[in-house]
Amino acid sequence: MFTGIVSDIGTIASVETRGDTRIVVETAYDTTTVDLGASIACSGVCLTVVDKGQREGGPNWFAVDVSGETISRTATDQWTKGRPLNLERAMKLGEELGGHIVTGHVDGVAEVLGVEPDGDSLRIGFAVPAAIAPFLAPKGSITVDGVSLTVNSVADHGDVTHFAVNIIPHTQGATTLGALAAGRSVNIEIDVLARYLQRMEHYRAKAG
Repeated sequence: MFTGIVSDIGTIASVETRGDTRIVVETAYDTTTVDLGASIACSGVCLTVVDKGQREGGPNWFAVDVSGETISRTATDQWTKGRPLNLERAMKLGEELGGHIVTGHVDGVAEVLGVEPDGDSLRIGFAVPAAIAPFLAPKGSITVDGVSLTVNSVADHGDVTHFAVNIIPHTQGATTLGALAAGRSVNIEIDVLARYLQRMEHYRAKAG
């Protein structure tokens, strides 16, 4: 489990395709404290550490294997050399829950519609498939590229739904979201509580 509070911005140092795709991520994490088999959320995708180390005179790094299924269901061009990733290590029992409960399982991909200044913040609009619409609500939680955010507005437009969030200056600097631009794709995870409520409503309607 994760909280959607990013603790480092890593960079993909290398990509090697060999069955699954081996991704090496450079990070500021002290990798001596990262166990092999540990989970790290990489821009919202929960992945397992399969190797780690430190380059001589260079940064720490860890490696993960990304399946073809994961690549097909996540943001376009995410798994490319040089791509920055929002990183979060798995939460431990007793830690403060600063965002909301995040599983690291991507529910869909959204397209950035536009980015506009809103005071010191940025207001970012997204388009998602209508299938995700039932899980979005103003003032509800959403995870965008692994970042826990509050939904400001939602509007349905036929087979797509638009929603917007505000990114405060701290979040702009501490995550990759400050560099988003129209046309970019991002990973979306809906609030796990919304998922269960929608499922309950589905069975309530069938029973009725």
